[in-house]
Amino acid sequence: MARSDATETKKSGIKNENAVKYGELIILGYNGQLTAGDKRRRRSKFVLWKRDIANGIKRSNHYVVPCPQNSHAVLDKNQHSISYTLSRTEAVIVEYVNDETTDMFQIGRSSDSPIDFVVMDTNAEKNAAAINNLPIVDSKKTAAASTISRFACRIICDRNNTSIARLYAAGFDSSRNIFLGEKATKWKDGEEIDALTTNGVLVMHPSGKFHKGNTEPGIWLEVSVCGKLFSLRGSRSAQLKGDMVEDSNNILTDGTLIDLCGATLLWRSAEGLNLSPSREYLKKLIERTNRERPTCPVGLYTLVFPHHSEDHAAAVASSELADIKQQPYAYLQCGHVQGRHAWGLNKDSNSRTCPMCLKVGGIAKLSMGIEASFYVQDKEKPDLYAFNPCGHVATEKTVNELSSANKAACTNEAYLNFGQMLGYPMGQTVSRHFVHFVQSFLKGIQVM
Repeated sequence: MARSDATETKKSGIKNENAVKYGELIILGYNGQLTAGDKRRRRSKFVLWKRDIANGIKRSNHYVVPCPQNSHAVLDKNQHSISYTLSRTEAVIVEYVNDETTDMFQIGRSSDSPIDFVVMDTNAEKNAAAINNLPIVDSKKTAAASTISRFACRIICDRNNTSIARLYAAGFDSSRNIFLGEKATKWKDGEEIDALTTNGVLVMHPSGKFHKGNTEPGIWLEVSVCGKLFSLRGSRSAQLKGDMVEDSNNILTDGTLIDLCGATLLWRSAEGLNLSPSREYLKKLIERTNRERPTCPVGLYTLVFPHHSEDHAAAVASSELADIKQQPYAYLQCGHVQGRHAWGLNKDSNSRTCPMCLKVGGIAKLSMGIEASFYVQDKEKPDLYAFNPCGHVATEKTVNELSSANKAACTNEAYLNFGQMLGYPMGQTVSRHFVHFVQSFLKGIQVM
């Protein structure tokens, strides 16, 4: 049931069997692949491998200049630096030097070469439409400005202790600079200077073991450019920073969530992944279910869960969008499984009557959740449950863990009942709930 690096596919970034993995970053809202397919650095998941040559950095000296654009550190494209503009005539330049003991990985919306993992805004409506075979609204008419920073954040991994990965707000651009303008939230503490990015980078560390499915929600905090943690601002881009939090740090733990204001990432540590179900395990679940030959109670034909090929560029999208006769569907009110047919269909409301119990409601196409990083340990032959209303199927313990009710109901703070119920921190006044496999309001139903 536990995974090994040898079973990872080539397309997920496999290295040789001796390569060291720090962990994985997975975007919430996708089932193993982006809706339009994974392409180069823009993917639904990014694997952080130990680099052949260290590219980490560490803070060096700092000084005050009247104009940061003309300073030596900013003009030198081989020098990493952060510029804190205090006024039109004063800025603090902090220089960084190479650190052979760490590796650096950068995440953001930009496609520039310094970004290792390109992340775009997660479109819940488009994802839901693709999964349920609904027409996709013209993106040109509904397009909104992205709230994800071009150079959103960076992760520094310890090459000697590979379990340590630290999160920092903001990333270096192609000139190896970070510019924090006059309007950015910044402050000085003695000789030190720090800042927050415009929309902020938020982090939430759950307690418990993610791979065992017994985590409890933590508190959302904001990470600074220098890696310090603060309570949330009054609004996402408010000028006044929150209070500094002394009893937490920026070290990522298995199950940590990172919010980039437009997309949320799940961090899975290498150790946690080794103790979690593998993609091969999920394939065996599909095969076991198909061997049991579930039958449509109306058409009396065998239902078949589709397999997901790893060789085709759009394997996930094509398999989930395929609408074959044997494709299983579930009644959302009762959980009974059927094929697609016209019996009990109310054409006016598009609702259906279940032939097994006569309950009336909608239906959803059933498809196995194939992103193994979202799964938790379960018994050898677990019962299968489906998320309502998206229809993604997972093991009972995984669905219970991902769809349990929010334990902390508060509209002014952001909470996660790991992992489905997420008080989404988009300004700390909006509560959005979504399943990891596809963004959708949901609850769990047993597949019967």
